[in-house]
Amino acid sequence: MTGWLLKISTSLSFSSLAFALNNGLGVTPAMGWNPYNAFLCSTTEAQYQTQAQSLVSLGLPSLGYNYFNIDCGWQATVRTSAGDITWDPTIFPSGVPALGIFVHNLGLKFGVYSDGGVFACDFVGGTAHYIGSLGHETSDADTFASWGADYLKYDNCYAVNSTDFVDDNPPILIEPHYATMENALAATGRPILFSACEWGVQDPARWPASAVANSWRIANDIGPPASWDNLFRIINQLVPITQFAGPGGWNDLDLLEVGNVGLTTVEQQTHFAFWAAAKSPLLISTDLTTVTAETLGILKNTGIIAVNQDSLGKSISFKRRYTNDQDVWSGPLADGSTVAVVINWQNVSRSLTFSLADVGFSSAIATDLNTGTSLGKLTTSYTSTVAAHGSLVLKLTGGVSAPIPTFTYYPATSGTLGGGATPRVVNDTVTVVGFVGNGGTLTFTNVDGGTAGGTKLLSFDYINGDVTFTNTACSNCRNTFVSVNGGTAVQVQMPLSAQSWDILFSGYLVSLPGFNAGKTNTVTLSNPSAYTPDFYRMGVAM
Repeated sequence: MTGWLLKISTSLSFSSLAFALNNGLGVTPAMGWNPYNAFLCSTTEAQYQTQAQSLVSLGLPSLGYNYFNIDCGWQATVRTSAGDITWDPTIFPSGVPALGIFVHNLGLKFGVYSDGGVFACDFVGGTAHYIGSLGHETSDADTFASWGADYLKYDNCYAVNSTDFVDDNPPILIEPHYATMENALAATGRPILFSACEWGVQDPARWPASAVANSWRIANDIGPPASWDNLFRIINQLVPITQFAGPGGWNDLDLLEVGNVGLTTVEQQTHFAFWAAAKSPLLISTDLTTVTAETLGILKNTGIIAVNQDSLGKSISFKRRYTNDQDVWSGPLADGSTVAVVINWQNVSRSLTFSLADVGFSSAIATDLNTGTSLGKLTTSYTSTVAAHGSLVLKLTGGVSAPIPTFTYYPATSGTLGGGATPRVVNDTVTVVGFVGNGGTLTFTNVDGGTAGGTKLLSFDYINGDVTFTNTACSNCRNTFVSVNGGTAVQVQMPLSAQSWDILFSGYLVSLPGFNAGKTNTVTLSNPSAYTPDFYRMGVAM
């Protein structure tokens, strides 16, 4: 992508949506069912029919789960003699069009699947060679429309050539594959919601994908298997792009793992609430014939669903991270209230305190959306017992604004550079300091601790383009260790600023003790075993 510098701020929200896809679909995030996390690429016609019937009998469509989608594995490996895409008759003896009729007769919308590559994705290492749509977009779009498709999930395997199965760093631009198919879908005259499933390759939120799709995957698969580490990776990848989502185009955090093994019930509850508040499509992906009461309790939480389907269409955004402790996210709702999601990162149940100032309030009337319980008026903070990897999901109304902190800023270039720390110029305009860590250090001197010293609120502006599609020690984040006046360094997890090294994240907040009164303080940034982000400046609240 073309390099440019962006300071993430609420004032930039929805600037990209001037380019939104204008097909009248996806006004709110899609809700429905998809088989992949439960059945991979081996779902049969009979299973599809049973799952569709279960979706209806469980009462899920009345809550908004209206799309019933097929996924990989339905295709044949050879086109018809006329060059049309077709199905594997051993998987679909009655044919895909017949399933579409079956689904529509249940009152559901019918979703199909294809791939913008030579072959489609599979779960056997790329050896299945299911038909892909690359080079056949017009024909395939016409076929899908003739089958009554209401939704197309468009994958990204074999996008480069016939031998490159999965490539998260392809040598070609991926956007044209999706634009070509969207144009073909539009030409059919049938309303077909377009879901771009290219796993977050080439930072689709910034194409912007909203110009060519109703939703776009922002990250690699959540599973299977499901894991808490997958959630951490995807959440970090969402941090810099929440402002690109809105009516008609949504950040897609991937299918739901609610009901599947790998996550505890509490983790599934956190997963569902975060996906909903981030305005991700909510696509159930579990075996509905064996669904438990606990799973249905999560999927049928009408308060959480209402947040996802809120007409304002604004995602929660990242507010504060207390490293290895809690995340705080929040966003506005159409009725003027605010939803706050606080995630307990710790592996134990504990008393967790949420500071209302982290979402800009000194007081507010709160409702717990996990339970539907009214909490009354909260002042300054709220403390509750939260299970391991659980969450607080609060609807805040009548919020009274808290004072906005003001900062004295210290440019990174004014600091003392040690080891391999080196300045670099971004976009010919802004200078940052990189190669901090692995022996490199950045030390700010003569830092003002105010009249009393003690604990100070610090704000960091940085660039971190270290994107990953797999789980690592700090997936889509980098650790910085911050020491005040030579004291014990505190670990600070700093998430992605973008999938490139030319976009700035502004206002990462951390409170640190150990300051002395006056302009006598030093703050040193380091990492003994890895690199930190590149730093633009540090602010100290006065």
